[in-house]
Amino acid sequence: MKRITVVGAGYVGLANAIALAQRHAVTLLDIDPAKIDAINRKTSPIADPDIEHHLQHGDLHLHATTDVHEAYAGADHVFIATPTNYDPDTHRFDTDSVQAVAREALVRAQDALIVLKSTVPVGFTEALKSRLGTQNLVFSPEFLREGAALHDCLHPSRIVVGERSERGQELADLLRADSPRPGPPVLLTGNTEAEAIKLFANTYLAMRVAFFNELDTYAAIQDLDTRQIIEGVCQDPRIGDHYNNPSFGYGGYCLPKDTRQLLANYHHVPQNLIRAIVEANTTRKDFIADDILRRKPRVVGIHRLVMKAGSDNFRSSSVQGVMKRLKAKGVEVIVHEPLLRRPDFFNSEVIEDLAAFKQRSDVILANRHSPELADVADKVYSRDLFGADH
Repeated sequence: MKRITVVGAGYVGLANAIALAQRHAVTLLDIDPAKIDAINRKTSPIADPDIEHHLQHGDLHLHATTDVHEAYAGADHVFIATPTNYDPDTHRFDTDSVQAVAREALVRAQDALIVLKSTVPVGFTEALKSRLGTQNLVFSPEFLREGAALHDCLHPSRIVVGERSERGQELADLLRADSPRPGPPVLLTGNTEAEAIKLFANTYLAMRVAFFNELDTYAAIQDLDTRQIIEGVCQDPRIGDHYNNPSFGYGGYCLPKDTRQLLANYHHVPQNLIRAIVEANTTRKDFIADDILRRKPRVVGIHRLVMKAGSDNFRSSSVQGVMKRLKAKGVEVIVHEPLLRRPDFFNSEVIEDLAAFKQRSDVILANRHSPELADVADKVYSRDLFGADH
């Protein structure tokens, strides 16, 4: 049994901590006392059914703490899963927290292998290794879905480790120990290739979302049946019927920032497609807002800010961009989001009572259809065709 420290109790950190704690002694470190208290009480601070189940019923060797001395004591591995938000001023990820944790880990757990799970720019890990004067630093990307993060940890599509070595293989074996046999494919690469795999994978997903959204925009303007076109296109086995459901745009924590970071990495490298993927999301939100404004609503209701069913995360959700455009045109916007416990959201009134919300709204925006809106279907504006997020 190894001693493992995981830093960061978000989707990535908590899912990895629980997966590893089935076989190893895991200490989860975070700066948020409320999160730590919830985890130690076997309550998940995020919406994920598998995480909730394993915390309550799993046989886990897991302890959460805010104490750095306790967290690093005797660690064999340190997994870093802190946020790397996109900084629009520098056009790059803000990697300050990752760098700070890596420095601290080198001091407090000198013999530990430090594994970066946070998404970082291409070239970051090798540059950090050079700055810190260490070889004990490896990037291993995660490919997790919000609301199914632990499931994807336990059933990974593939495991990528940024080191072609026996140590890299041992890390891969550690990460896939609880996967169903024969287990996922393992790819040992360089750190920089592993970073590129992560950003290109998410940018491809964003491209698919943008493609079907632009198909839907065309069909809507030309008064064509979007569903028939998508079904006919996707019956080609080379294309497939995944990630084909129109929406208000790609959003969430990962896709918007990862596409912009990849575009930044293309500095001095010829490209057209990557920039188009980034700009397509803006164009889609413009179309959605204009399409709503043509209905001349006085009050537009936003039904849920979350990106997808089963998630509690509405960071960078696409509907927020639509909200801003509507408000800029003088339209009153109200919000119904049960996860919000405050009276307003960016100066838009939050209506807790669903019936009152329905009554006040002239048009109701729903990125995905919901049965609770069936009685006001004539008010609902959605591009959702298939009732699925992917």
